[in-house]
Amino acid sequence: MRAKLCDASLIVLKLGTGILTDRRNRLTVGRVRRLVGQVARAHKAGREVVVVSSGAVGAGMEALGMERMPSRLEDLQACAAVGQSRLMSLYQELFEEAGLRVGQVLLTHDDLAHHDRHLNARNTLMALLDRGIVPIINENDAVSFTELTVGDNDRLSALVAALLPADLLVLLTNAEGVVRNFGKLNAKLISTVRKIDDALRRHTRGTQSRTSIGGMVSKIDAADMAVRAGIPVVIGQGTQRGVFLKILSGENVGTYFVPAKKMKGRKRWIAFFHHPKGALVVDDGAKSALRARGKSLLLPGVACCEGVFAAGEVVKICDADGTEFARGIARAARVDVESGTAAKVVVHRDDLVIL
Repeated sequence: MRAKLCDASLIVLKLGTGILTDRRNRLTVGRVRRLVGQVARAHKAGREVVVVSSGAVGAGMEALGMERMPSRLEDLQACAAVGQSRLMSLYQELFEEAGLRVGQVLLTHDDLAHHDRHLNARNTLMALLDRGIVPIINENDAVSFTELTVGDNDRLSALVAALLPADLLVLLTNAEGVVRNFGKLNAKLISTVRKIDDALRRHTRGTQSRTSIGGMVSKIDAADMAVRAGIPVVIGQGTQRGVFLKILSGENVGTYFVPAKKMKGRKRWIAFFHHPKGALVVDDGAKSALRARGKSLLLPGVACCEGVFAAGEVVKICDADGTEFARGIARAARVDVESGTAAKVVVHRDDLVIL
């Protein structure tokens, strides 16, 4: 099954704070050089690699003499601003040693949610790749509020993978992968994941790092997003020698997540790149029509609405138990749906994605 990874030509590689910095938040130059060397070798073999890099806040903390993660937003943003320049300076130096150029791309959620900016971001990345330049992506933490407080680069890497779309997403961290019974004597690496469910999530836990966000929980969430989009994922140990190249050669390292069928571009944009404004709760008949027969959501099938949304905004579509099973673009505002004055088609099937 992993043999297919040998054919991956466009890869998104996410590097976590824990493998880029040491306990004192200093950038680990030797380890970063080895990772850059692996990217360079993959590039020379004809593959294209997009790097999503954490580490800016940690590097900024070290530069500003901070031992603890600051709690004030403005202090976090100051760390990000100082650390990002240090991070990019190191990448530029090391990639130039390897004969490659880099380009910095800073993104926010709005850049990816707005359709025209979404396409522009993709075009920019593809233009860099066409010129043999390695894009280095990070959240625009110095000015962004949401990404610093609730976001993380695991999610960003999955969004970038879905944006392109990539042939493979690799998440490198301190852990060797997803481990069953983590921290116990009978702990065992889970080599392959075919379905991400509650049982798998029980094997994960949040990070204990002072500078990281999310830990294995956020990596499982990122993997869930990517495989739904049809992109295979490998979570591996970034401190292991040659791990990136081993993954690309199909070796049995880390945890491999089996992808679903590839999702089309517009469907990916609807499914993953928005914060839904509200929800449409539908009856069993409508749920069956959407899931089994690929129909549009009609007004009679809507039992009730939640949240406040306008026409043209993305909404969740939930069953009677409140479980989201689809997402789509509403053709009418909540007030019109509830009053019954909306058109018959509330969400057209072309604007709807089954999750």
